[in-house]
Amino acid sequence: MASDKQNEGKIVPMDENKENAAEDGIGLEILQIIKDSQQQHGLRHGDYQRYRGYCSRRLRRLRKTLGFKCGNRHKFTGKKVTVEMLSDNRYLLLVLMEAERAWSYAMQLKQEANTEPRKRFHLLSRLRKAAKHGERLEKLCESPRVDAKTKLEAQAYTSYLSGMVRFELQEWKAATEAFNKCKTIYEKLASAFTEELAVLYHQRVEEISPNIRYCAYNIGDQNAMNELMQMRLSAGGGGGMMAEKLEALITQTRAKQAATMSEVEWRGRTVPVKIDKARIFLLGLGDNEAAIAQAANEETKERLYETLLAECRDTIQAVREELKTEAKQRERSDEASGKVSNLQFLHSYLTYIKLWTVVKRNESMAHMLQAKLKEPQTDENKRGPRPQDLIRLYDIILQSLAELSTLQGLEEDHTFQKEVALKMLVYKAYRCFFIAQSYVLVKKWSEALVLYERVLKYAKEVQSKAKSLNNSLKDLPDVQELITEVNAEKYSLQAAAILDHHFTGVFRPLCERLDTFHLDPTLVGKQPNLVQFPPDFQPIPCKPLFFDLALNHVAFPPLDDKVEQKGKGGLTGYIKGIFGFGS
Repeated sequence: MASDKQNEGKIVPMDENKENAAEDGIGLEILQIIKDSQQQHGLRHGDYQRYRGYCSRRLRRLRKTLGFKCGNRHKFTGKKVTVEMLSDNRYLLLVLMEAERAWSYAMQLKQEANTEPRKRFHLLSRLRKAAKHGERLEKLCESPRVDAKTKLEAQAYTSYLSGMVRFELQEWKAATEAFNKCKTIYEKLASAFTEELAVLYHQRVEEISPNIRYCAYNIGDQNAMNELMQMRLSAGGGGGMMAEKLEALITQTRAKQAATMSEVEWRGRTVPVKIDKARIFLLGLGDNEAAIAQAANEETKERLYETLLAECRDTIQAVREELKTEAKQRERSDEASGKVSNLQFLHSYLTYIKLWTVVKRNESMAHMLQAKLKEPQTDENKRGPRPQDLIRLYDIILQSLAELSTLQGLEEDHTFQKEVALKMLVYKAYRCFFIAQSYVLVKKWSEALVLYERVLKYAKEVQSKAKSLNNSLKDLPDVQELITEVNAEKYSLQAAAILDHHFTGVFRPLCERLDTFHLDPTLVGKQPNLVQFPPDFQPIPCKPLFFDLALNHVAFPPLDDKVEQKGKGGLTGYIKGIFGFGS
């Protein structure tokens, strides 16, 4: 609450506005106030409920400060801000917050409407309310007391809210007109002010553009889908509201296109696709792969890979549910399960896409780490990449390829099995190479040399097998480059081993190299290296432990006759014992 009040004071400088009101008119930085409030009060994380609560609290404070109370605690009396009241820009802020509160409630309901469709009716009601408050704000700003910049911002804000209403009602033409009007105003404002102020207006234009493209697609523009994909690429790896909006719009667009898709062909078999979720995913697969290939940086590529994998997992889950239903139907009809069904083959195809995407993602991460590994380390305190990190990535790749070879419906596909085996050999060679690199770091020269030889063995085996499989290596790392690098590393390793042996011999204590002559000036210095101190631990035999195993097999003589038998005294003995007669 206290932070809300501080932020409110920073956004709206009251004294300055009062002094300049007579000269320049009343001004209100509508877009600046909205953006700052949204970022500081929940919308950075998509929490519309928190932002709605902030708007309500701010409205209450403004009404209390301005003396603009709507009745008392027992009865509500509606009051509207009129042009005659515009002596202070806080009256405009009051209407703006009412619009923002209604808008944030509508966006909150939109999130909840995914699981509760009935809330969509309430959503439309709140959006219309927000647009109505926006129109009131625009009419108030038409007063000569308000400056020109505020008038333009109010018009753009109203057009945006009106466009959102039309967008939700799927009135695409009217929504396009409203969004275009909003975009034009913000572009004009951006060109009229300094670069610092223009950044905010340009960001708003970027937020509106996906909606305009989506409306254009629904009107009939077939190029709009490609433009939406390009926008998703340019959004970068930051995610946030912009990326979520683009993903939602692209999914909606694919859902409309998926109605025309009925089957898919893979490994020489045509499979009908009846599940809508699978249709939408397979329709967008090519676009997703193209977007990954065109990604500007590794961060964007990683985000696109994660999005593709998430969509693939959801689709596989939907197909798996259908498989359970199919299995129950087979049990009822006692149908023999011989040939792999179309649904099961579709499940195998989707699983193949998921596993191969995991392979490509980890390979992309491995390339990035490998490039960093070759860079010189500038900060010694910061942990840089190590060969062990790459070994872990190649372990995941090999695990995914092993799962590929067990897919149902592909057991008899010998070409597929050979291709998978060839890919495993390639990645085994790279994994073995980085294991050797990790041994080099700890100066285990012989182990590293043996592993380098194994890398060459794997690489040559790949080259010999690839001749019989056409185009099998086109999506795989180049093994010839690996062979060249391994040969260079072998020579470097041998040189390092010789130097290490030489310097190790020089710096050994004198007692260990008495038979070798070497001029060592440190022997006549203050700290001569005569013996190793403290000495290394020497293994010694442990103190033996003795176990008496024969005791378990010894039979002891009975001692019953030597044990004193207690007599049965009864009541008489008990009484004697009390009075001491028996002692």
